[in-house]
Amino acid sequence: MVMRLLGAAVLLCLVDVLHAFVIEEKGDVFKRMACPSFLMFDNAAYLADMTFELPCNCKPEEVSSVVWYFQKNMGSHKTTVLTDFAGTVVVDSGHIHAGSDVLKRFSIRMFSLIVFRAQVMDSGHYLCGTKKGDFFYGYDVDVQPTKHITVAFVDRGQHIQDDYTGKLFSLFTTFWDWTRCDRCGVRGEQRRIGLCYVQSDQLHPRYRAAVPNVTSCGSRAVPTHFQRPGRLRRPEVAIRSCLAPCPKEEVPEEGVQAISNVISKLGEKPWLPHVPTQFHKQPIGSDLIIMCPGARPEHAVAWDKDTIRLYRSRYLVGVNKSMRVFIDHGNHLHIQRVRVSDRGTYFCWREGKMVAGFRLSVMYQHRRRRTLNDPETIYAVKAIGTSYVLISIVFIIIHVCRCCWRVFGCPART
Repeated sequence: MVMRLLGAAVLLCLVDVLHAFVIEEKGDVFKRMACPSFLMFDNAAYLADMTFELPCNCKPEEVSSVVWYFQKNMGSHKTTVLTDFAGTVVVDSGHIHAGSDVLKRFSIRMFSLIVFRAQVMDSGHYLCGTKKGDFFYGYDVDVQPTKHITVAFVDRGQHIQDDYTGKLFSLFTTFWDWTRCDRCGVRGEQRRIGLCYVQSDQLHPRYRAAVPNVTSCGSRAVPTHFQRPGRLRRPEVAIRSCLAPCPKEEVPEEGVQAISNVISKLGEKPWLPHVPTQFHKQPIGSDLIIMCPGARPEHAVAWDKDTIRLYRSRYLVGVNKSMRVFIDHGNHLHIQRVRVSDRGTYFCWREGKMVAGFRLSVMYQHRRRRTLNDPETIYAVKAIGTSYVLISIVFIIIHVCRCCWRVFGCPART
């Protein structure tokens, strides 16, 4: 027993030494890499609703904390400071909403900037520096929209967009690797994201990319007269079916297994998956968005309702024009205008494993008096006012035409 405790203590000491070694190695990165004398911008492209991280790859050794700055365009006088000047800002990504300001969607950890659920308006320059205004490293971030994204279902024989070759530049799509199969043991789906890129000899030399003369279509390195064709080319996503086996679980010893089987059968429903389940009540007629715990937009995520598979080939946003239940490109499940038939248990798969359940019950909402600040009231007032103005204009035009007809069109009587 004493030898076991001694071995455990030695193991813990080794873990502390390795942890300190990792931190020391992190600090040595800044010693080995000198900051450029002329500030350059590294190009980075993402899809909307993704979470991205920008490391501050270089800084002086004496600088213990960094400040991140955001500029929409180079040389802009409007600069956003992404820090509290007192240390790092920690944000709970579970409370992040799409469309909120970037000041509510960022965090600084180990000199790196993390932006949660990036939006198109977050595209621009990100600068790592000090609160005095000294800059060390810069990024040119291009967040491409998902509003009119091109979707290709490989199983149906659909293909991606063709490349465009012009006189001074060419447009093409660069695809990421296929994700893992989003389900195991049953038919699942894989997804592949493609972003728009441009190749030209006339790109701005202050911007750096992994391949020379190639950058993303929304980069500030693209000349102004090239940007219009780049906006016409949309990001893409390819989806195909897949089948992956479930990983084998460790089987306990024979005696323990017999006891656990007896205990597991008491008060359980064997047809329900054994995953953590959250209970939620939603008023009828309202909108609901369900997020998969721990999942990011680049992960392989799938949704089931009870025993019904919600495949993207049918439930991906934009597949049908009028969709009430759909999955967006950020892997969130949307239920608009909730009905009684929507109640049930929704299961979430992440990276091929079922991780959570969401039991939804629908309730009738008590009627309340509308106020002038309600969005529904404002919409109704605008609709009624617009209709009244249009009817008045039509009424006036009809009477003016009748008067003109009487004055100029009627023959004179003798």
